[in-house]
Amino acid sequence: MIRIGLTIVAFVSALAVPSFAQDKPDSADGRFTLHRTDEGYLRLDGRSGQVSLCLKRSAGWECQAVPDERSALEGEIARLQADNAQLKRELLAHNLPLPGGGRPDVSGREELQLPSDAELNRIMTFMEKVWKRMVEMIVTTQKDIMKKP
Repeated sequence: MIRIGLTIVAFVSALAVPSFAQDKPDSADGRFTLHRTDEGYLRLDGRSGQVSLCLKRSAGWECQAVPDERSALEGEIARLQADNAQLKRELLAHNLPLPGGGRPDVSGREELQLPSDAELNRIMTFMEKVWKRMVEMIVTTQKDIMKKP
């Protein structure tokens, strides 16, 4: 009876393995993963992220890279940003207000605004006063603690 149960378990396991094989890597290092489609297989390269469509041809299997929409979208975003900067420059050249108000940097790059020497001196003077007052408070508190029996 136990043999029959083990045989059934082994048989069911053997039937289940081929159904999962389509999503397993096709190489020992796990670089590629295949997914069944109506036409053939989609192959995902785990290292580069490239997706290819693999089809059965008369001469054998042929895999063609699927066009990458991300690079096309990034190219379109860059083009639109350049167009936007150009339009803002034209508006400013004609002394027209920008739609969002303000005067953004139309060159397309941000510049770091550092404080002037006068501003730094004011900040340092303020920090020195704060530090001196804090030290005075600590000294006063220590004296009060020492006086109390």
